[in-house]
Amino acid sequence: MVSHLSLSTLLLIFSRLSGAYRVSVKTGDSITIPCPYHYYYIKHSKYLCKGDHFDSCSHVVHAKPRKGTAKASVFDDINQLTMTVTMTDLEQEDSGRYFCAVEVNGGINVRAEWFYLSVIPGTPELYVDQQEVTGVERGSVIVNCYYSNTGNRKGWCRIGGSSGCCVWVGSGTINGTSVTLQQTTDAPRRNVLMVTMSGLKMENTGWYRCAVGNLIMPVHITVRQQTTTQSTTTMTTAVPVQTDNTVQGPEGGKEKDTMSSIDLTVLLVPLGMLVVVIAGVPVTWKMWRKYKDNKAMDQTTNTSVDPFPANGDDVTYSTVVPKRRNQLNVQTKTEPDDNVVYSSLVPHRRGQQHSSD
Repeated sequence: MVSHLSLSTLLLIFSRLSGAYRVSVKTGDSITIPCPYHYYYIKHSKYLCKGDHFDSCSHVVHAKPRKGTAKASVFDDINQLTMTVTMTDLEQEDSGRYFCAVEVNGGINVRAEWFYLSVIPGTPELYVDQQEVTGVERGSVIVNCYYSNTGNRKGWCRIGGSSGCCVWVGSGTINGTSVTLQQTTDAPRRNVLMVTMSGLKMENTGWYRCAVGNLIMPVHITVRQQTTTQSTTTMTTAVPVQTDNTVQGPEGGKEKDTMSSIDLTVLLVPLGMLVVVIAGVPVTWKMWRKYKDNKAMDQTTNTSVDPFPANGDDVTYSTVVPKRRNQLNVQTKTEPDDNVVYSSLVPHRRGQQHSSD
């Protein structure tokens, strides 16, 4: 009996500590809402119900086993101790109070969280560009929260944390990570609360909420390990910005050296071919001249005369010895040489030669 009373008291205290807020969604859009729960209920079944009071609310959807409407689903993340409710294709009749609850067999079901969903045809009172944001370790992320009511208190909180996990004005820290809030107005004249989280750590992964008065908009931030080739949509990161075309690889500057050697090779190949062509031109010209000279010499040597002309013309027999150009420059002797024999050539016709015989 004592243990039962203690358990009931614990459940009552836990239910009173759960939060309450309002979410504004445009007709036809979707929304994802996280509901954290105590680790004591990690093995219990979770569900979503709708109604004015928790005791009389009607079940909308269960996590396990899956049953309920096609427009809603519940995912139980036991690592984050959070049940995530996703509602799609919302209509105005979907507006109302919802309860994230835990089933307790043989006991009283526990309300983990509750929220009021407001579905309107126009622009929501508070919304973000996207509910899923990704950053890298030691980097930064920016979340823009657009709102219409300018008079309410504005802040950024971690869902599931204690009351100290919020930054309401200026700047502060959440779990050791720097958070800066800046109120501004964009081009379409929308009021913007710009949230910047800097120096991200892996443990910063989780659900957060942008708050304006009693309105909230959940945002899930995923922090991934930093890599040399990973690019992010964050404002600033710890990865140095490169201004050249080199790619920083695991081996430091080796990839840059490799690219430089490739460029040098591409330059040297056509240059070497040009040198070979230029060097071959004079060699080819000399070979062509030698070929022409030899061809002219062969034509002169092979010239012959028919020893027996058909028409009976006078024939003079002689021997022609070709000389090169340099031999022609030898000076001719002006005085007769004793070794020279002088003779006279007398032409004969073929008929006279036969009669003399």
